[in-house]
Amino acid sequence: MSTVEKHETPGRTRLVDKAQYGLAAFLAVVGAYVVYDATTLSDGFADQPVQPYAFPYVVGTVLVVLAALLAIATARGDVPAAEEGEDVDLTQPSDWATVAKLVVVFLANILLVDWLGWAITGAMLFVGTAYVLGSRTLIRDVAVGVALSVGTWYGFYSGLGLAIPAGILDGIL
Repeated sequence: MSTVEKHETPGRTRLVDKAQYGLAAFLAVVGAYVVYDATTLSDGFADQPVQPYAFPYVVGTVLVVLAALLAIATARGDVPAAEEGEDVDLTQPSDWATVAKLVVVFLANILLVDWLGWAITGAMLFVGTAYVLGSRTLIRDVAVGVALSVGTWYGFYSGLGLAIPAGILDGIL
């Protein structure tokens, strides 16, 4: 079922994409909630030129403004262009087998990350996803996956000070 409707008036045809109104409403609700949530934040230190609650106000306001602009553009008949990429064949059905395999890879990562740790499951996630999507260069995929997962583990742990599960490599990393 298409969400695009034609509205014809004498001498003019206008397209209206109802899904865009839904997206505009979603953006408005999220933006309003972010602004509301910002009112519950406490003040930071008095010597800070910009208080912590300033950013949620900015983000929430921008979301509400974008929602209004999207609703106006939709009312004027702006409709997004359909994908015309050379690698996309819109006449073919979705490949649900590939989607199911990707879901299995992601679920395995979720279930194993606490036990094995991110450095291992992140590499498994990369290798599994690359394999499901058609890569057949296992050694390169493993090397790239290990580099990315260990690099992101150190980036979060050392760079940002956020603890990501080390799992069985606790004490080694």
